[in-house]
Amino acid sequence: MTSPEPTLFCWSGGKDSAMALHALLQQKHFRVVALLTTLTEGYDRIAMHGVRRELLERQARSIGLPLHEVRIPPQSVNSVYEVRMEEALHLFYNQGVRAVAFGDIFLEDLRAYREKNLARVGMTALFPLWKRDTRELVQFFHDQHFRAVAACVDTKVLDPSFAGRELNDSFFRDLPPHADLCGENGEFHTFVFDGPIFQSPIPVRKGDVVNRDGFVFCDLLPQMEETK
Repeated sequence: MTSPEPTLFCWSGGKDSAMALHALLQQKHFRVVALLTTLTEGYDRIAMHGVRRELLERQARSIGLPLHEVRIPPQSVNSVYEVRMEEALHLFYNQGVRAVAFGDIFLEDLRAYREKNLARVGMTALFPLWKRDTRELVQFFHDQHFRAVAACVDTKVLDPSFAGRELNDSFFRDLPPHADLCGENGEFHTFVFDGPIFQSPIPVRKGDVVNRDGFVFCDLLPQMEETK
């Protein structure tokens, strides 16, 4: 019998990551060994999403997987990001990991970029959600009882009022026709606080809402953890 392949999961803390991880955990061919997340130096928050590190740590604890953090400077250029990611990947490569999984859905250029960077260290990419219809994924999200909140919104695409809203039926109904339902083009980024991958939910409350360079961030604040 073949042993499951040890796999590193690139974790953003958002809904697509959560659904992709859930899909991967259902497969006997893979064994997820750790979550890898990029944090912005100086802010101590998940890059792009703006979610506090403490909430990220609570997610990892509830999922039951170790967390490996990669630190990048604010407005990091690709070259810096690639060097620091490669350093992290080498650590896992030396532990026998050859596969890295992502929550990407349909962006071909992003997939090619990830595969090219992984090939440099002798690793391959997995995309558990690849080419899934985003309407189908939203239904899956609801059916599996995932819960998430929009932590960041691109105001070029969405009204700032979407920031801080939970991803319920009304959220998806209110999205404009030109926005992808899963925000795959960067329309919004999320924080998942409950679902089948968690041993217990991660309760949060909404803090300040700020606008930075055309992106509106809702600061999510941790509350006392509950039991499930």
